[in-house]
Amino acid sequence: ATQQKEQSPALSRATTAASAAASQAPAQSQSTTQSTAQPQSSTQSSLPSTTDLTPPQPALSTQEQSKSAEPMQHQQSYPIQQQQAQSQIQQPQQSYQQSQPYQQSQQPAQQQPQPQQNAASIQNLINQPSAQPKNPHDSAYMANGAMEKPKAVSNPVRETKGKYTLQDFTINRTLGTGSFGRVHLVQSKHNQRFYAVKVLKKQQVVKMKQVEHTNDERRMLQKVKHPFLITLWGTFQDSKNLYMVMDFIEGGELFSLLRKSQRFPNPVAKFYAAEVTLALDYLHSMDIIYRDLKPENLLLDRHGHLKITDFGFAKEVPDITWTLCGTPDYLAPEVVSSKGYNKSVDWWSLGILIFEMLCGFTPFWDSGSPLKIYENILRGRVKYPPYVHPDAQDLLSKLIT
Repeated sequence: ATQQKEQSPALSRATTAASAAASQAPAQSQSTTQSTAQPQSSTQSSLPSTTDLTPPQPALSTQEQSKSAEPMQHQQSYPIQQQQAQSQIQQPQQSYQQSQPYQQSQQPAQQQPQPQQNAASIQNLINQPSAQPKNPHDSAYMANGAMEKPKAVSNPVRETKGKYTLQDFTINRTLGTGSFGRVHLVQSKHNQRFYAVKVLKKQQVVKMKQVEHTNDERRMLQKVKHPFLITLWGTFQDSKNLYMVMDFIEGGELFSLLRKSQRFPNPVAKFYAAEVTLALDYLHSMDIIYRDLKPENLLLDRHGHLKITDFGFAKEVPDITWTLCGTPDYLAPEVVSSKGYNKSVDWWSLGILIFEMLCGFTPFWDSGSPLKIYENILRGRVKYPPYVHPDAQDLLSKLIT
């Protein structure tokens, strides 16, 4: 009993201390709450985080997670499937809209020529606004006002016989003259683009017996399509003349540039020779012999690239032909000797062209009559100036043989 009495004061003191601590705890918590509430009062405008508002979620098992993820995957794939279904439904309408501009572009083509790729720069040179699309088929517009390109076609239709008349163009000036007619710079009244129209007099063509060559030129130009070949956009005729609507190449002839420079450096001659080689190789792949390669028939566009023009002597020959035609300085020996020849005569002419670009004159040139030139060609003696590079001499010796 005495021990219990001794322990009871200790218990009472402990109880008293605990109650005192309990009474102090609310005060401390209130002070802590007040101290923490003071910083929050400065940021009362900021929203509480979602982690503070969202109650804790119970952890899911692996199977439950997979089950809960399945609807989400379906929701993600459903818009894609819906888009695919809509695209399948709208595909016939799109194909019809894409084919419709091409059909529409063929109808206006009866009255206006198709524009060319370099027409924009031509208009800039002549201070004309360029608001037309570059592609010939881009001029077709949808009903809603948006322009849409048609599908690419492998063989674009460029047979334009009878589609144009002379009243469709405004003649600006004469670009050059030839044996059978002239070449005029014209502007279309429909799309305001510039073209070169070659005018051939029917009477002169018949008199010079060039009817077959004229028909061959039109047929060859309608058949070929190459970046280094001239493009024929259309043909028409009247009672006196034949008209051929072609690209207007604003850079002029390579002949004029060569005469101003007298001769080209090796890199320049190599550049032009490479482009002529690509064009000739393309023609030969279609069994076409050009037979009239010379600087006068090479035009320069605004980028400095070549365009081979004047297909009057071009002919589709699969093997051998015997016709004597071309420029005397560029004729191969088999052509001069009236022997049968093939596409190799174009490579001979390429050798003559390279020689003239490097030296400023042709290797068999003679101030006398063309008969002297023919004799030099058959003799085959070529003298190279000392400034011709040995590699160029090696190439020329293999071409001019």
